[in-house]
Amino acid sequence: MKDSIQVSLIGNPNTGKTSLFNRLTGLNQKVGNYPGITVDKKQGTCKLTSEVKAVITDLPGTYSINPTSIDESIVLKVLNNTKGENYPDVILFVADVENLKRNLLLFTQVQDLGVPTVLAINMVDEMGKKGISIDTEQLEKELQTKVVLVSAKKNDGISEMKELLANPASLPLGYNFSSITAKINEQYFSELQKVNPNASLYELWLSVTQKSFLTNSKEDFSSFLDDVTQLKKYQQKETIYRYQRINEILKKTYTLDRSKATDVRSRLDRIFTHKFFGYFIFFGILLLIFQSIFDWATVPMDYIDGVFGSLSESLKAQLPEGMFTSLLTDGVIPGIGGVVIFIPQIAILFFLIAILEESGYMSRVVFLMDKIMRRFGLSGKSVIPLISGTACAIPAIMATRTITSWKERLITILVTPFTTCSARLPVYAILIAIIIPDKKVFGIFNLQGLTLLGLYVLGFSAALIAAYVLNKVLKMKSKSLFVIEMPDYKIPSLKNVLFSVIEKTKSFVFDAGKIILSISIILWFLATHGPSSYYEVEEKVKTELASQNLSEQELEQLIASVKMENSFIGIAGKTIEPVVKPMGYDWKLGIGLIASFAAREVFIGTLATIYSIEGVEDEGTIKERMQAEINPDTGEKRFDFATGMSLLIFYVFAMQCMATLAVVKRETKSWKWPVVQLVAMGIIAYSSATLVYQFLS
Repeated sequence: MKDSIQVSLIGNPNTGKTSLFNRLTGLNQKVGNYPGITVDKKQGTCKLTSEVKAVITDLPGTYSINPTSIDESIVLKVLNNTKGENYPDVILFVADVENLKRNLLLFTQVQDLGVPTVLAINMVDEMGKKGISIDTEQLEKELQTKVVLVSAKKNDGISEMKELLANPASLPLGYNFSSITAKINEQYFSELQKVNPNASLYELWLSVTQKSFLTNSKEDFSSFLDDVTQLKKYQQKETIYRYQRINEILKKTYTLDRSKATDVRSRLDRIFTHKFFGYFIFFGILLLIFQSIFDWATVPMDYIDGVFGSLSESLKAQLPEGMFTSLLTDGVIPGIGGVVIFIPQIAILFFLIAILEESGYMSRVVFLMDKIMRRFGLSGKSVIPLISGTACAIPAIMATRTITSWKERLITILVTPFTTCSARLPVYAILIAIIIPDKKVFGIFNLQGLTLLGLYVLGFSAALIAAYVLNKVLKMKSKSLFVIEMPDYKIPSLKNVLFSVIEKTKSFVFDAGKIILSISIILWFLATHGPSSYYEVEEKVKTELASQNLSEQELEQLIASVKMENSFIGIAGKTIEPVVKPMGYDWKLGIGLIASFAAREVFIGTLATIYSIEGVEDEGTIKERMQAEINPDTGEKRFDFATGMSLLIFYVFAMQCMATLAVVKRETKSWKWPVVQLVAMGIIAYSSATLVYQFLS
């Protein structure tokens, strides 16, 4: 018996695979890519017994071994590569107790590949409510496999399942395909077996039907590929005969007493997917989310803001003056603090979205939005990338792999960056806090929360308009298939929700933190160094102002400001200032815009670094420094309403970051589309921000 084995989780979407994965692995998880495939691979480790440890891979959900999308093709690719690092010693097939018939189609296909398989029937805690009973012993005999009833939510059956997985050699191997071939065309499959007598007949059949699953060279199968109509006919017959066999098995083993089944789901669906009220409910839920982001996060944000401000001042007072102290207090701490302060808001956003997903409501949103999406050239499945784009555009764009139509998928990829991601949230939050008063509308709604909702709606609307234009412009013929799983409503698992929040928040903080730290150090260097004239600034200013009665603090602040303008970053900022001035920005904001192309949240960290080094009179927090900044041309606040709104509009429409462009290139396999995306969104952002500033000022 091996002390470490590979386990693959396979099943239809919404069978509770992820919940079971979380139950087995806890926080011992990591996300990467499959070798040579740009698809997320979620893996974790689990002790099955005291002697056996398992590496568990959660494969994307699929309805059949014959994939219709890139995501679904991963199951076939993994099971085809017998020498690959992810090839399983044992498969844990997860089925939903309410949809067993449909789930078993994929199960019988996977079973025919000859890998030891355990059938885990999940959500058994719902059996009593639904009037379901299963004869597991008879089901094991009929399917020639081991069956275990589990509840990922209540931890039922998990120990028994682990014991079965720990010893793959003891598991029976059931085969279904040989009984099917006789019904389809016995002679045809007899000839197919001769191509490679050492391979299983089902593997040879997959070599004919799936290009990625070849046991021999393509030429060996040429005679079987000639008649495409016959091939499709045989595939259809295979599915029909599999379902016939599944029906026979379930008649003996699965009973449903409909008198005990509740009709809560249908009643809720009539409300949440109503063709009129469904949209109002969805909008109301979004409004609640954005109100919560501001109302609940205020106290922890103020606390974090104060801690970082005090830390910087304390270190300045305790450490000796010098380059290291300057780097630490004016570069690293303000930069990191500019991101950490927004953890409460981001965690709240992830928490509420995770609840919507766990409860089953998000699938209803996809169904509800399908008709609207199609008018704009999108699929109902496009809603998932657009909504998940509120976390990050990168996984959102990768989530488009579930869309079968290439045209719909391409349009979704191109418009997803309009959706406001969590990296924009820090920029929105601080600008809204500065320019929008903290008032209640109708005594209920926070005006700042309504503004934030408005920005999200504006971004989503821009995505739909852009999709409509692209649908008219792009001349592509592409098949469209919309299939969506409508899972049962359920009370969200707090454990799963917390896993999701911790993982996504951690990913945001550490990924953003690396970029922030690097850019903060670079910006600090560029702001504290310059050409030879930079080092003569201090003496020159002191000489010119010697006759004026300036206090020591006023003199130091003036020197710091002049030195900043003569530094490398000041020279670069002055160079681009004419370009950004029509939008209402000075050279400092221009530098912030350029730096934020690495990651949107860098904008706040950049300003924190610049203002720290420049030495604003009222040191305080980054928010206080931004509020204290004066526009020398007008003598008014730099961040007035016109400038603040211009910045908000710019960030609604501007391309998100370099990493987003890279993933668009990877998904479209061309630099053409990311370049088009960058230029188009840049023009829209610049012109919109300019118009807003000119109109409001």
